Amino acid sequence: MGEENDAASNQAVVVVDNKTLADFEPPMKPKRNKFAFACAILASLISILLGYDIGVMSGAIIFIQKDLKISDVQVEILVGTLSLYCLVGSCVAGRTSDWLGRRYTIMFAGAIFFAGALLMGFATNYAFLMAGRFVAGVGVGYALMIAPVYTAEISPASSRGFLTSFPEVFINVGILLGYVSNYAFSKLPTNLGWRLMLGIGAIPSVLMAVGVLAMPESPRWLIMQGRLGEAKRVLDKTSDTKEEAELRLSDIKEAAGIPQDCNDDIVQVQKQTHGEGVWKELLLYPTPAVRHALLCTVGIHFFQQASGIDSVVLYSSRIFQKAGITSSNDKLLVAMAIGFVKTIFILVATFLLDRIGRRPLLLSSIGGMVVSLATLGFSLTIIDHSNEKVTWAIGLCITMVLVYVAVFSIGMGPIPWVYSSEIFPLRLRAQGASMGVAANRLTSGTVSMTFISLYKGISIGGAFFLYAGIATVGFLFFYTCYPETQGKSLEGMEVLFGKIVGWRAEAKKLKMKTVEVNGDGTSNGQIQLGNTTATNGSGQSQIMKGSLENM
Repeated sequence: MGEENDAASNQAVVVVDNKTLADFEPPMKPKRNKFAFACAILASLISILLGYDIGVMSGAIIFIQKDLKISDVQVEILVGTLSLYCLVGSCVAGRTSDWLGRRYTIMFAGAIFFAGALLMGFATNYAFLMAGRFVAGVGVGYALMIAPVYTAEISPASSRGFLTSFPEVFINVGILLGYVSNYAFSKLPTNLGWRLMLGIGAIPSVLMAVGVLAMPESPRWLIMQGRLGEAKRVLDKTSDTKEEAELRLSDIKEAAGIPQDCNDDIVQVQKQTHGEGVWKELLLYPTPAVRHALLCTVGIHFFQQASGIDSVVLYSSRIFQKAGITSSNDKLLVAMAIGFVKTIFILVATFLLDRIGRRPLLLSSIGGMVVSLATLGFSLTIIDHSNEKVTWAIGLCITMVLVYVAVFSIGMGPIPWVYSSEIFPLRLRAQGASMGVAANRLTSGTVSMTFISLYKGISIGGAFFLYAGIATVGFLFFYTCYPETQGKSLEGMEVLFGKIVGWRAEAKKLKMKTVEVNGDGTSNGQIQLGNTTATNGSGQSQIMKGSLENM
């Protein structure tokens, strides 16, 4: 009898539902989907527009102030209002993208910025220049909302963090190009140089408009329109495996309220695709999960900007002047170094997001920002209170600026865009992301429009001590409220949200569900081969199958 049991046990070890153990070997990790990679790059090109404007304005403002004879207050308004104008674009971009689709909204954003860049390039006075800034700002607002949303919706879960960080990568590329443009045109006559710096920003929008023609529409938007056949074809192209494409399709159909057995190319869906009721559900009557997601989105975008990144990037020439660097040429060269450092470290971050996860990078990044901002404030205070040149303090100041932009770029730069584009339910995703962009641009505009007045009021060192304090509060906020989203499907994200402080318990439950095998949880995630038979009578062969597949 014992021999028969051993034989049955050994048979269960070798065969489970006519499969051998070789069939349960871990699958080879699929290669990155090149088509999704190409789509993410094309969609993210539009983010160059914001980056270029930030970078080029930091140098162009030196020559604009000389040429147009404007005051420091007018400089603050000119530099900061683009972020406020972005609010207009970001607030209507969600509705536009639900109406036109993600792809054509990207093209629309490029067209608006193209017009704005030309207006700024041909500006003859301060009022004309401000009008161009308004038009360009609306285009940038559209771009900031739609690029991360499209990229998140087109990307497979295995590389979503990597691909969704592309908009931030291209923002940094744009900043670097803006710095290079400053240096390249700085030798021209003052009245011509700054106009070329601003006007040449129209070129990326043209390239982007051509690239959009090669992109498919978002599969999630297509399903919301009932275009199931088109969505299937896009998912087949943008998923790592056929099985993943089917799983993504099933998840999106469930989120859109389409029956799983419905496989027609064109289906009827409940039309709520132009924003009807969405804002009410998002702001007035949110579920606990939506409320948590909205708090995380607004919070992460607020702290990204309130910790002073735009003050460093937009007013780098003034910071270095306070540090003792008086040559315009030297200030532009150091600014280019900032651009190179930001670009290099954002590229590093793209490869770490799906390996390390969002949360560890976010906390490490803002922790480094606290240290670098406090040290920068210390070095600038030493310089400010010294009657002679303090070489070591100048060197420390430049070093801390570079360290600050490096640690910012590795976490706080890309993660807000990745995070806010993936944590909302499908029906609220565009509008939820636009709320993040609105918070981002409002905070950015406030910071950039007050920096000169701030450092005149509390000293330039005091300004950076203030930013360090805000970053410290941000660290505590992220540590308390932000769950890890790495590797989770977009449709399954709601499980993690709902308890702002108690999300860890839900995350542990979710993890236990993926580890537990038996219904009673007795296996604790381990394969118990010796006591399992190959029969279906008690259902144990099904438990065996689940055990092996979940390893």
